[in-house]
Amino acid sequence: MQRRAFMASLTALAAGAGTFGGMGAARAQKVASAPASSTIAQRLAAYAAALNYDDLDAGTIEVVKTHTADALGCGIAALGEKPVGIARQVALNYASGDGKGATVLGTQRRTSPDLATFANGAAIRYYDLNDVYAGKEIGHPSDNIAACLAQAEAEGANGRDLIVAIALAYEIDCRLMDAASISSRGWDHPIFSLPAAALAAGKLMKLDERQLAEAVNIALNGHLALNQTRVQTMSNWKGLADADAARNAVFSAALARDGLTGPAPIFEGDAGLFKQVSGPFSIDTASFGGKGRPFRINDCAVKFYPAQALTQTAIAAGIDVAKQVGDLNRIASMEIRTSHEGYFSAGMDPQKWAPETSETADHSLPYVTARAMFDGDISLASYRSDALHDPKIRTFMQKIKVVEDPELTRLYPKYYATIVSATLTDGQTVSKRVDDIPGFATRPMQRGDFEVKFRKNATPAIGQARAGDALGFLWSLDQQRDLSRLFAPLVVHT
Repeated sequence: MQRRAFMASLTALAAGAGTFGGMGAARAQKVASAPASSTIAQRLAAYAAALNYDDLDAGTIEVVKTHTADALGCGIAALGEKPVGIARQVALNYASGDGKGATVLGTQRRTSPDLATFANGAAIRYYDLNDVYAGKEIGHPSDNIAACLAQAEAEGANGRDLIVAIALAYEIDCRLMDAASISSRGWDHPIFSLPAAALAAGKLMKLDERQLAEAVNIALNGHLALNQTRVQTMSNWKGLADADAARNAVFSAALARDGLTGPAPIFEGDAGLFKQVSGPFSIDTASFGGKGRPFRINDCAVKFYPAQALTQTAIAAGIDVAKQVGDLNRIASMEIRTSHEGYFSAGMDPQKWAPETSETADHSLPYVTARAMFDGDISLASYRSDALHDPKIRTFMQKIKVVEDPELTRLYPKYYATIVSATLTDGQTVSKRVDDIPGFATRPMQRGDFEVKFRKNATPAIGQARAGDALGFLWSLDQQRDLSRLFAPLVVHT
């Protein structure tokens, strides 16, 4: 149907008063005379080009540091996982022998910036433990940190340049997630990472406004992601999709630097993002962060548990209910009430009641809630095969019903609220509602909290001393001139 409508529009244009490159003459004149900043891609490019370190307030600079530490800690923890190892090996197959390029996390070797972005981004995202942002769409803006690190190192940028690029990537990604829901239309949130990472990488490459806009055009047109990644049974790709978006974004910026042009207008065009993916939306870059205006990175949540964002409060509520009940055999049935977004992403598919992969399990409200009730926690061990196939958990999940609650939907995205209620065999009901937990934007973590989480994730792989060295570098990131030094304490010796 979309194709028929598109072809009909082309026919109508060709039937107009003359043609110019397949457009009516009047339309061609309108496009030719459009102001330089009229498209969304151009407005985003202008914002990216103008942003500088002095536009960032001290609080935002601190949050960039803490979220970068958090992302790298998550990445180090996941280096032993098979899908992450595959991504790393592919990157190392093209390792640079001349000292150029970008470092592959956990090693002393470099590869091209785009492949380093993919390998490092895969590690950062794999455990679903990095940060999260919720607007009309929900996603993980720290996935773009890998692109910023790789391109900054490749360009010989300093710490302040990196901080600006990361703040920029967050701002673009989050503002686009504010603007439109695309998962509800069958598309995946890494689509919004494409312009975010392309502009951040392009900023580090010192591209001008025109080149930055072309990087957005190229990145969006060629690399759209389907939401099949996050429904039904989930594959390894769930943890790698955003890493791939960032990889493609870095490559797109490199192409734009050398003069390649991309399809435009990529958002507003006759077959652009609005028509094919998102529906129309508006973007006002005058409201974006900088010059006293707050940056969206300050509104991101940091996960306490390695599980999908909208399951975090269910885990806490489930643990509380289990403590109240005592013997879980007393539970006859259980209800998990969540927002529309929570139901859609973690409580709708039948596969969520019988997860066969860790990727499906960490996006399953019934699984993580049940597991947390029996274990008192959700950890990386919660997703081992024996845990997934534990007969008592499988049986208990059949007692669970997930319900979409309009009241909780109205609280979203400020709160990811959940109500867990258990009806006991004697008819008594035990219930707990949790609106937020430490790490959410409403209850932000401080530097000390991030240090604890980083050490918990990284110390088993690199030891206490080198974990401390890495943190010392990150806390003084604005003073650093050689970013390659960051990776030295993060080498994992096998």
